[in-house]
Amino acid sequence: MIRVARAADVAVMRLIEVAAGRAFADVGMDKVAGDEALPAAELLAYQRDGRAWVATDANEQVVAYLIALWVDQVVHIEQVSVHPGYARRGIGAALIEHVAGWARERGSAALTLTTFAEVAWNAPYYERLGFRRLTEDELTPGLRAIRAEEAAHGLDEWPRLGMRREL
Repeated sequence: MIRVARAADVAVMRLIEVAAGRAFADVGMDKVAGDEALPAAELLAYQRDGRAWVATDANEQVVAYLIALWVDQVVHIEQVSVHPGYARRGIGAALIEHVAGWARERGSAALTLTTFAEVAWNAPYYERLGFRRLTEDELTPGLRAIRAEEAAHGLDEWPRLGMRREL
């Protein structure tokens, strides 16, 4: 089940992000694998604004989450994380579809995100969900700012890109 995140979900959301991030060690991206989760205060801000969703299992335990923000008048997926024990079950895709509906209802023409270009569960995965790779010339000012923040954080050690899916 997908629902709007609650304040009480934030601690589990952070644990999921760390657990999901460990997979990057398998592809030689130890720095990413060891990255800290988003701060609780930041996740709470998304939650309070109604821009955080969780997926739960049959026991109503949170197993994945997605947070989004508005960037250049479209909904931007800031983070989507699925606990590794629930990976490859379509949960991430379901979260993205849920948010696509939310975005469409609010007048967003597209979804955007930034991701690693060569990691199988990043850009190639999003392409299967209907996203397309953006050229540098297609990046909007807001996406350029996000990419600059990512570069400052050291994420450009591996190829990254922006992606867009029309709604």
